Order: sequence, then structure tokens, then C-alpha cells
Amino acid sequence: MSVTAAQGFTAAGIAAGIKENGNPDLALVVNQGPRLAAAGVFTANRVKAAPVLWSQQVVKGGQVSAVVLNSGGANACTGPEGFQDTHATAEKAAEVLGHSAGEIAIASTGLIGVRLPMDKLLPGIEKAAAGLSAHGGEKAAIAIKTTDTVHKTAVVQGGGWTVGGMAKGAGMLAPGLATMLVVLTTDADVDTAGLDAALRSATRTTFDRVDSDGCMSTNDTVLLLASGASGLTPSAEAFAEAVREVCDDLARQLIGDAEGASKDIRIEVVNAASEDDAVEVGRSIARNNLLKCALHGEDPNWGRVLSAIGTTSAAFDPDKLNVAINDVWVCRNGSVGDDRDLVDMRYREVRITADLAEGSETAVIWANDLTADYVHENSAYSS
Repeated sequence: MSVTAAQGFTAAGIAAGIKENGNPDLALVVNQGPRLAAAGVFTANRVKAAPVLWSQQVVKGGQVSAVVLNSGGANACTGPEGFQDTHATAEKAAEVLGHSAGEIAIASTGLIGVRLPMDKLLPGIEKAAAGLSAHGGEKAAIAIKTTDTVHKTAVVQGGGWTVGGMAKGAGMLAPGLATMLVVLTTDADVDTAGLDAALRSATRTTFDRVDSDGCMSTNDTVLLLASGASGLTPSAEAFAEAVREVCDDLARQLIGDAEGASKDIRIEVVNAASEDDAVEVGRSIARNNLLKCALHGEDPNWGRVLSAIGTTSAAFDPDKLNVAINDVWVCRNGSVGDDRDLVDMRYREVRITADLAEGSETAVIWANDLTADYVHENSAYSS
């Protein structure tokens, strides 16, 4: 159920001493081929961590033979020295694995503005390499956790080929990916262009529509590696759907583990004039803190949904808007609908449907409620 579910991949996860608490903090994923094709998408934040800048260049080459991931430090906003640390990490992995540093992707997560302890990270790469295994996917997924309460993995089986993956992320989840590190692997024989098309299509409707708290990270990285070990080349459609399913599964796990959250909020915008309108409205609803507080208090306050819609540039007539909360149409034609007391708010998942009555396009955004636990965690934990 992870990055080693596909043939041709080994992985490891160890405690290198980067985290002061001694928990696992260094992961290594290796593509044994025969193909080394890769694609990636990265944060849209203009402030990018050193490993993001490095890995963007690596992915442009179209081949990735290994990925080194660490938790316990983001290596972001660390200046030229931080980039040198990333370069040194790639050089060390290349030396240990017998690969080229230009084919080693790097990903980091943790505290911004602090240099990584290279005296621990570099020896850790040797230790991780010694522990590489076709069964090491779960240990790798555990090693990339920060405030995550659980590790996150997913697998989809194709016709003789597989797509698997692991992810970390529990806070600062917002469009432009999320505070996430994701490594996806496949043994399908797909070239770089095919991987890139499938990955961008998948992230557009999964990771890019996770909006837990409206904050965008400096380190978001999603990589898709292909070994070609199955010897099979699926249709572009079948492969893209498998990648989407894995991304969707991992995205839902991210929302379900969001820091301090007590509700997972599914916001579906329907009958929009365009998909862009639907996404804009969904994001506005997802980021309305008054609504998020109301939902935490199990108050189906549909007025706050309408007020969020009203801040957008989407096409709609205020007198034709309809809103359902957990399938109860509490607002009809911009006014009072069914009795709000019919809305059952006891369960973790809350479903909001916003009907713009302007067209046929739709979009789904996932968010969380705003809780005292979220505030506590993000005041007690420096990030």
C-alpha cells in the first residue's frame, strides 16, 4: 500500500537524528528501472524552499533515479547555504547509490528558516541506502510525517500494472498543492510526457482542491516516477484515471488528518457558468472563517455561505441561489428554504452544495472547520 507496491522500486525510512525527539525523519525511494521517467508539480508560492528549486531542475531533465525526503526541517529561506545543503544531499545520495546527482530529487518538510543538520542527514543517507527494500514503503511514509497523526499511502491496480504513493501533510493545506510531500510510483511503461500529462490532470482536481486553512507552503512537491518494470503501456486514459484515483485517495487522507479539525467539509458548486467560476466560489466558501466556526459549532448557518459566494466574480443572480447543507436545501432562491433544524450535523463529514443556477459546470473543494485545537497547535508549534 505505498511507493513500493509497483515493481522496480525500493524504499527505506530511518531516524537520522534530524528530529530532536528521535522519530523517523529520513526517507529514500529508489527507481531501479529499466525506465527512469519522472514528472513533478510544485508549490505556486513565489517563496520556494531550496529542495523545490533543486528538484524542479532535476525533473526538467525527465529522469529521476531516486528521491531523498526529510522531515524535521524545511530548508526554506536558508539562503545560498541552504541550496548548497540540498546539492550536497543529492551528491551524497548519488555517491551511495552509484547514480548521477542530476537525477536525485530532494524534498524537505518542517520548520522554515533553519539550516538542516547536515552532520546527521548525510550519514543518514548511507544508513537509509543500506536498508532499502521492496517492502520499505511504509517505513518511508512514516519518516516524512511532521504534525501528521498517521502516515498516508494509497495504491490502485491496473491491468498488470500498478500506481502507488505516499503523502505527508496535516496543515497549511491550500491550493497550489498543499503543505505536502507526495511520491507516486508506477511500473507502467510510460514516458515523461505521459507522466506529466497524467499528473497535472490529477493534481488539478485533487491536491489543488484541498483548502484546509487557506495557507500555501514553500515546500509542496508531488513527484510521479515510472520504472516500466511491468513492461506494459496502458492507454493514456486508463493511466490518467489510476493516477487520479491515487491522488484523490491521498488528498482525502490529508483533509482527514488536518491539524485540530473536527469536520471535513465537502463543498460542491453546481450549475456554474464555468469551471473557473465553480472553483472560485468553492474556494471562497472554504476560506470563510465565520462559516468554518459555525460548522465547528454544528450550526448550519447558510447565510455565511451566501455571503462568501457574494464576494466572488462568478456569474450568478442573488435571487436564484440555492444552498444545501447535508442534503437539506436550507436556502432556496436566495431566501429561506427548508427548516435548518432538519440538518444533521453530528458526523465528521459536512456536505455543502451551492447551486449558482447559471450553467452546467461543477467543482468540488474540500476544507475543514476552524477549531480551538487548530489555533493551539499552530501557536504552540512553530512553522
